[in-house]
Order: sequence, then structure tokens, then C-alpha cells
Amino acid sequence: MLDLAEMRNAVIKGARNDVKGLVEKAVVEGGDVSEILKEGLTTAIDIVGDKFEKGEYFLPELIMSAAAVKEGLKILRPLLAKDGIKSSGVVVLGTVSGDIHDIGKTIVGAMLEGAGFSVIDLGADVETDRFIEAIRQNNADLLGMSALLTTTMENMRDVIGALKKVGLNIKTMVGGAPLTEQFANEIGADGYAPNAASAVRKASELVKG
Repeated sequence: MLDLAEMRNAVIKGARNDVKGLVEKAVVEGGDVSEILKEGLTTAIDIVGDKFEKGEYFLPELIMSAAAVKEGLKILRPLLAKDGIKSSGVVVLGTVSGDIHDIGKTIVGAMLEGAGFSVIDLGADVETDRFIEAIRQNNADLLGMSALLTTTMENMRDVIGALKKVGLNIKTMVGGAPLTEQFANEIGADGYAPNAASAVRKASELVKG
């Protein structure tokens, strides 16, 4: 079995160049691509998320580890597609209309990719129609919406209402600084995540469930 402990440690430390080199080395040596993803990157990002939730890691460490995982995924993604390895699910992500805050949502996207999801990141200030179009085009399993302003979080309600109106049966997850689980329940979201680490777990629950 391929020893991927060094790769996991590099992700945990947020060492982007080391992760890139170790992934390349593992592929050249004939390592199983799905094993490299799961045991080298996904397991590591789970550890990082756990450290964040325990208060052992903070936002800068989370950002560094997410960036390291993205370096590894640049190499693995085309190989996974070539081998026909299915992702954990397709997630459409975006910050809702009127809100230009992007950092938290971007971190969530990187961690979801590290956990094996295919992520379509629409960026910030996303109109309802763009969410619907992306969901249809990519046959998405989950929609993740972010907001950092109390004035824009209500737009999540509009998106969820629009999805029902057009008959799109898709799980929805929301997050962002001003949100609460109570608000998520009120607007009809299927899940709420207070941070990037919990977003990965909640996404897995919703897609599997």
C-alpha cells in the first residue's frame, strides 16, 4: 500500500509546493488515484477541519490547507475523470445576489473538493437565475449559498422559493456570519453550516441522505 502519511502532513501544514510534489511523485510511482485522493488529501482535510473546530487551528491555517489541497487536485482531477471515478456529488456554490463577500465560500469550495466533491463555484453576487441554470446544466446534487450581510441573507429565501417554483428537487445548504440554524429552518433550507469544516460534513450527510 502507498504510504501517504507525508502527503497528509503536508496538507495539514498547508505546504502547497510539498503537496504538489508529493502528489506528482505518487502518480508517477503508479499510485491508485482514488487512494491518493482519499488517503492523501481527503483524510488530511478532515483532520484540518477537526483541528479548526477544536480551536487548534484558525482561519489562516484553514486557508493554507485548503490551498494546498487545490494544488493536489489540479493534478488528480483529470486523472480521476480519465479513470471514470465518480465524485462524492456535484455541489453548486455561490454568494447570493447583492453580496460581494467571497473568502468563506471559496474556502468551503476548496474543502469540499478535498473531500471528493465536484464543485461549481459561481462566485459572488449570484442572481437566482444563475443558480437555477448551473443546477440544471451540471445535474447538481446540492446547492450551497453564502451571505455575510443581514441585508442579503433574505435573498436565500427567494432562491429556495424559486427552486420549488420551477420544480427543482435539490438539497440546499446555507452559511455565513449573520445566519443561524433557526433562520435556515425558517427559509426552508435543508442544512446549515456555521463554518467550512461543518459544511463538508453537512454536505456529505445531505448528498448521502
